[in-house]
Amino acid sequence: MNTVVLLSGVVEIGLGTALAAVRSKRMGWLVGGFFVAVFPGNISQYVNHTNAFGLDTDVRRAVRLIFQPALVAWAIWSTADDGLRR
Repeated sequence: MNTVVLLSGVVEIGLGTALAAVRSKRMGWLVGGFFVAVFPGNISQYVNHTNAFGLDTDVRRAVRLIFQPALVAWAIWSTADDGLRR
């Protein structure tokens, strides 16, 4: 398995844990920014048909790409002021 993929997964778990614990706007934007930063790697896995962590078909890799913007929005929304969540 590619070391970069493994390390980005460890960072993702750490950021998710921090987001749940801290729940600050800054943390929401940091997590959202991370999801944006790894998006080109997700595209590369799709284009190059690279298997990783259960993503062993193009359909699964494509579904991940489709939901990536939702993850960004969710990270930011989850720490937004109440006015933005209504």
